[in-house]
Amino acid sequence: MIPPQEASARRREIEDKLKQEEETLSFIRDSLEKSDQLTKNMVSILSSFESRLMKLENSIIPVHKQTENLQRLQENVEKTLSCLDHVISYYHVASDTEKIIREGPTGRLEEYLGSMAKIQKAVEYFQDNSPDSPELNKVKLLFERGKESLESEFRSLMTRHSKVVSPVLILDLIGGDDELEVQEDVALEHLPESVLQDVIRISRWLVEYGRNQDFMNVYYQIRSSQLDRSIKGLKEHFRKSSSSSGVPYSPAIPKRKDTPTKKPPKRPGTIRKAQNLLKQYSQHGLDGKKGGSNLIPLEGHEHDFRVKHLSEALNDKHGPLAGRDDMLDVETDAYIHCVSAFVKLAQSEYQLLADIIPEHHQKKTFDSLIQDALDGLMLEGENIVSAARKAIIRHDFSTVLTVFPILRHLKQTKPEFDQVLQGTAASTKNKLPGLITSMETIGAKALEDFADNIKNDPDKEYNMPKDGTVHELTSNAILFLQQLLDFQETAGAMLASQETSSSATSYSSEFSKRLLSTYICKVLGNLQLNLLSKSKVYEDPALSAIFLHNNYNYILKSLEKSELIQLVAVTQKTAERSYREHIEQQIQTYQRSWLKVTDYITEKNLPVFQSGVKGFNDGLEELCKIQKAWAIPDTEQRDKIRQAQKNIVKETYGAFLHRFGNVSFTKNPDKYIKYQVEQVGDMIDRLFDTSA
Repeated sequence: MIPPQEASARRREIEDKLKQEEETLSFIRDSLEKSDQLTKNMVSILSSFESRLMKLENSIIPVHKQTENLQRLQENVEKTLSCLDHVISYYHVASDTEKIIREGPTGRLEEYLGSMAKIQKAVEYFQDNSPDSPELNKVKLLFERGKESLESEFRSLMTRHSKVVSPVLILDLIGGDDELEVQEDVALEHLPESVLQDVIRISRWLVEYGRNQDFMNVYYQIRSSQLDRSIKGLKEHFRKSSSSSGVPYSPAIPKRKDTPTKKPPKRPGTIRKAQNLLKQYSQHGLDGKKGGSNLIPLEGHEHDFRVKHLSEALNDKHGPLAGRDDMLDVETDAYIHCVSAFVKLAQSEYQLLADIIPEHHQKKTFDSLIQDALDGLMLEGENIVSAARKAIIRHDFSTVLTVFPILRHLKQTKPEFDQVLQGTAASTKNKLPGLITSMETIGAKALEDFADNIKNDPDKEYNMPKDGTVHELTSNAILFLQQLLDFQETAGAMLASQETSSSATSYSSEFSKRLLSTYICKVLGNLQLNLLSKSKVYEDPALSAIFLHNNYNYILKSLEKSELIQLVAVTQKTAERSYREHIEQQIQTYQRSWLKVTDYITEKNLPVFQSGVKGFNDGLEELCKIQKAWAIPDTEQRDKIRQAQKNIVKETYGAFLHRFGNVSFTKNPDKYIKYQVEQVGDMIDRLFDTSA
């Protein structure tokens, strides 16, 4: 049993807790009632707000739609006004731009092209929207006037600023100082940079907007004239310089060996070597030690004879050296330079043209541009061929030699020509090959006719050297052949071009060399036959032998002192030995002329002493008198022949005196024995010497 006190305390505790719980419950109930009231109030507020929003929406949406419509209307109005302004502006283009178009584009190209753009747009607008309006005709006329002004400006700029290239600048362009390792390219400024940019802009406008190609014709006509005049100016420069100073001024040294230079200008041709030989002979006494001549040392009679004949050769109207003079060399130099100038200037013209002319019109325009200058060069080349053809007819072979350096230069320049002419018409490309073929043909004809001329040169008694020295025909033939040394490949190619065999269609340099060797041997063979024929003009066989000896010796020494001997040896290995045998044979023939002197004092011809010695004396005096006037120019040969003859005569005469010197056959022995042995030797030493 729970004590009453504890139970009472427990009951009070429970009652207190119950009371607390009732209070908490009452608090919660009051809170819930307040919450419900608040919820009801909020629902009422939200319902009212929703109702108001619906009313607001129903009021705003119509207003918004009206505003959008108004904005759209405003934009349409603005666009309409803008379009109206734009359209109206086209009606003002003519009046706004007429003054600028009338005044032209000079000095205001940018502004002018801007005005032309406005006019063009106006034309397009009226064509699309109002093709029948008078405004269209007005802007069309203005556009055409503006286009004409641009065309006129293009022509004016090209005409005013296109200048002929000076000869000095051309010479710098086509050459360079070979003493310099690095050659700076010479740039040509055909048009000032500002002018060039204006020309390019006008060109592009005319192509893109003007639908016009006439300016291309204007371009090539103006540039063609300048190119042609530049090349002609170079040619005239050579003529004037040569007439004033004798040597054309050339500030640059072309690197090609075939092109004339200023150290000194290399001018081809027999005449120059002949002139140089004359100069060497007169200045250096023909001792063979100075001057570097390819010919043998010439002394005494041959000096006089060679100078005489070379001088005559320079002026002979019918001889192999006829018609050549400095002016001909100048013309050759000028032509060679003009060919090189054409290539360089044409390359430069194409570079300029590529900036100005549309790409698909460049080749055709360039073809037209170069025609006048190219035709001029080709015509001059054909004139050279024609002159050579006439020279061959009159046997003026030195003039024909002009073809050789020109042909060599044309063939060396052909690759550059072909590159420059890429894309041009076939007729343009074929002009240079046609000229080369013509020159090869006429050159081969000249070589053949020269050989025939050497063979058929008439035996004119009055033209024979009285002293038996070297004949003019021999010296001219050797001089001509020596010129071929400078043009071996060219001459060989000429001969090869005339071969009909299949092997010649693609001939090699070795084949050409053999042909040239064969040709030289042919000329020398013809010369030998002619000399033999000419030698028969002399009544004295001894003089005939001296004549042949001198000519054979001259030929041999000339061959030996030049590359001719190597060329001859290509096909004739024994040529040198053969000439030596011919020379020795003529010496022996000459020596037989003394038999009629020595026979008087030989034992078998001495039945009477007095008549024998008298015959010897008379024969010796007569022979020395005659042969003293003969000439053997080669010192070595002259001394050799004198010594050999002196030995024979002195030996025979000495034996005679030894045998009969003490025989008493007369009271006046001095009447018969006029000369001592040494005196006879001295007399022979004075042979072939008119000054003795």
